[in-house]
Amino acid sequence: MLEPVSVRLPLFTGLSYHVLEWGRDDPTLTHTVVLIHGFLDSAWTFEDMAKYGLAGKYHLVAPDLRGHGDSDRVGPGGYYHFVDYLADLSDVIAMLGRKRVSLVGHSMGGSVAAYFAGTYPDLIHRLALLEGLGPPDNEWSGWPDRLRAWTAAWKRQTTRGASRRYATLEEAAARLCATDPLLMSNRPLALRLAQVSTTQDAEGRFQFKHDPLHLTPAPYLFLVDGAQALWRRVACPTLLVEGSESEMRHAESELLRRSSAFSNATRMLLEGAGHMMQRHKPQELARMLDGFLSSEMP
Repeated sequence: MLEPVSVRLPLFTGLSYHVLEWGRDDPTLTHTVVLIHGFLDSAWTFEDMAKYGLAGKYHLVAPDLRGHGDSDRVGPGGYYHFVDYLADLSDVIAMLGRKRVSLVGHSMGGSVAAYFAGTYPDLIHRLALLEGLGPPDNEWSGWPDRLRAWTAAWKRQTTRGASRRYATLEEAAARLCATDPLLMSNRPLALRLAQVSTTQDAEGRFQFKHDPLHLTPAPYLFLVDGAQALWRRVACPTLLVEGSESEMRHAESELLRRSSAFSNATRMLLEGAGHMMQRHKPQELARMLDGFLSSEMP
């Protein structure tokens, strides 16, 4: 019950998604909670958190987003447009969702979850965003330069070939710690994440599974005004979680500006956690989410 099953889902786009599923064979678990990872992460990021009271109580579904983990890449000529994740999520929910469906999204996955809940407000029971209120705001005046940079970076990436390789899992784990310093205090978890996040080539070197094309700048601007148009349509109770040690938290004034777009939102601070809070404080986060998901708030 506490261990996930790996499932492959054929999407209507022709891509195949890899999904971790807890409680697959337990029909009594009628509340599906979809866990959506962030940029360059994978479904395995929620493994520890799931073990602390969520698995066994909820039907948990954690997909690898397209071009991440073991899900398909878009292939030659394709690109990762943000709205594609919404179409993919719609398929995942249609195939695996049960009587009640809630969304938990971390970082970029939070943006996906919030956009989906605003697009299909009648489908979602609860929405939890783990520092998922989007990146810094942009202005239209910067769009021409961004498009120019995107085109140039896309061309460079397609001719560059494979991404960086690491001689050992320890080196790959060190790379994860370089982008997430709080992970350095949990070496077993760093090695576990490196193990599930990499593949090994014929020469024994390790390469992260995400498509290197993700490392190019996206062609579209993030505009808070546009996001708020979707956030205002979210009908369900919403939990906004921030890490007290996160270097990616917005200023308080900006957090208030963004959170005010949700009609029924509660903000909570997870002490001792950085941006990758599901790694840093999995037990405390699981307890927080369980209290929210199981509440009878209107």
